[in-house]
Amino acid sequence: MSDLKNLPSLLEQRLALIADHEFRDRDAGAHLEALKSVSEEIFAIHGRLRGQIPPRLDHFLQNCSYDKALAFLKAEPNPCGCNS
Repeated sequence: MSDLKNLPSLLEQRLALIADHEFRDRDAGAHLEALKSVSEEIFAIHGRLRGQIPPRLDHFLQNCSYDKALAFLKAEPNPCGCNS
């Protein structure tokens, strides 16, 4: 489940982009594109993982509660109970 392994870093990347006001102020278009790109990647991963992840994590991702999704993944490093 490499998607599940990549998800925390994508969520962190999205949060970092949101917090990067200097980037936003310097080049709003590029900032928006970067935010859009990482958000689309998170959305795609969520689509591929649906039915394989805990309902709570699915709920957080479905509602774009990415802070909560990241906290969940940090608290549950192996949320699916798999070894990969």
